Amino acid sequence: MGLSMQFPAELRIGPVRVAPATVLAPMAGVTDTVFRRLIRNQGGCGLIMTEFTSSHGVVNSLRTRKSTRTFRYLFFEPEEHPISAQLFGSDPDVMADAARACEDFGFDIVDINFGCPVNKVVKCNGGSGLLRDLPLVEQILRKVRSAISIPLTMKFRAGWNDRELVAVQMARLAEDCGLLAVALHPRTREQGYSGKSDWTRIAEVKAAVQHIAVIGNGDILTPEDAVRMIAETGCDAVMVGRTASSNPWIFRQIEQYLTTGTYEHPTERQRYDIMRTYYGMLCDRGAPDVVGKMKQFATYFTHGVRNGSKLRAEIYKIADAKQILEQVDAFFQRELEASPV
Repeated sequence: MGLSMQFPAELRIGPVRVAPATVLAPMAGVTDTVFRRLIRNQGGCGLIMTEFTSSHGVVNSLRTRKSTRTFRYLFFEPEEHPISAQLFGSDPDVMADAARACEDFGFDIVDINFGCPVNKVVKCNGGSGLLRDLPLVEQILRKVRSAISIPLTMKFRAGWNDRELVAVQMARLAEDCGLLAVALHPRTREQGYSGKSDWTRIAEVKAAVQHIAVIGNGDILTPEDAVRMIAETGCDAVMVGRTASSNPWIFRQIEQYLTTGTYEHPTERQRYDIMRTYYGMLCDRGAPDVVGKMKQFATYFTHGVRNGSKLRAEIYKIADAKQILEQVDAFFQRELEASPV
């Protein structure tokens, strides 16, 4: 059986068609409109998601009618469809109001975050903090589901720790409350991003529900991993997070692997092109944090680049976007002349 026959051709979340059955995970500080469009332009990604966004921030911004960072999180361009807005919070009414606003903004899907392990989120009972309060989770899900007509989904972790695993209960609760898909990152809150993802937990969730899609997330580093996750867990789609930061081609590579059994590895020229393209898109957008973003993504994009540590070191010293672009151009010109591949 060919690889493409072993991998779902598409995922349906209500009326939303996700094809290929691959999802860009929401990542704080990463999946803004510029990065999402960069990923979309590489091909192979079926669904993209916003950074996780405070429901209180959305509601407060609507009340004050001020342009805030929250609204920047939720800004998207038409070519980003299908796109899901991810919200976090612990007040059912506020969450419902924020979800309603996301529907009004034109999002295709609303997703609720029950997975973020960061202390400042958890201490406000948001993200994975809610994994210890399933009655409140149910209140949130029912309130938000009744507030919107577009599909509702959720992303969550396996539990607070290995002694408090709630993945199956969360998935069944989602199904009972009318959600159309769930995404499981099978690490616990206590693990953070350390250790290894236990994919058997994804398989357990898939076996526990009947009418909703299950998206697997965690430790997909290569196209082979994506295929293996489907084979081992039976999940309906795969979600890729941190790998996409340093390898924006990962979704296209998955698509190539399914079609041909092999995939392209980016050349030095392609690494230069992706970095230059992303930086150019940042400058065109004119966001206030352009230089900070350039430095952040220099860390991601120079992995695998010959002498990339030298380029990173130079970029970290510069405080002007134009000078960073000039540094990138000069660096790759030297490298490509030395080895033109």
